[in-house]
Amino acid sequence: MTKNALIVFTRNPELGQCKTRLAKTIGNQAALDIYKYLLAHTANVAEAIDADRFVFYSEAIANKDLWPNAYFIKKVQIGKDLGERMHNAFANLFELGYSKVVIIGSDLLDLTPVIIKKAFQSLDTNNVVLGPAEDGGYYLLGMKELHFNIFQNKSWGTETVRAETLEDLKNIKVSLLRELNDIDTFDDMKHYEQLKRFYKTHD
Repeated sequence: MTKNALIVFTRNPELGQCKTRLAKTIGNQAALDIYKYLLAHTANVAEAIDADRFVFYSEAIANKDLWPNAYFIKKVQIGKDLGERMHNAFANLFELGYSKVVIIGSDLLDLTPVIIKKAFQSLDTNNVVLGPAEDGGYYLLGMKELHFNIFQNKSWGTETVRAETLEDLKNIKVSLLRELNDIDTFDDMKHYEQLKRFYKTHD
């Protein structure tokens, strides 16, 4: 077993159940198509990482999908909210003996293998690594041991999450990666040329 574990948190790609804020502008089918495109990008990025790779599904494990069984170990998220689900995923992998655990989302076209590799490397000299998102949250979180407090008392999906998380971590060494844009709304994605084929132009 390698010492490093990479977690990808993903929603099962079902019509009307993913990218709901985006769907309000471009419709459920276009939102689903874009999410599948983002998932494929994330899978390709994750496959390039020298770590044990885990996909945690929101609802149920799918064996024949964008996440090949040859590259990904598959699990289901457990918990009432995002914080509890992330806490349980990290706890699970630390219990399995991993020394560095990094989690990423599945909705960033700007995410690259280089960024994830840098996250693992930064844990050599830091306790926690955080990838800040432009919306005030974060797209990546890495730890060498479980800091359970960062998963509690947060309004997940809001612009305060990153600041509150950094406040929780103010007494330990934290490395910040470069800020990236995650795609939740039409404004988040309208400048990506490769996504325009999935929807009709909106002003």
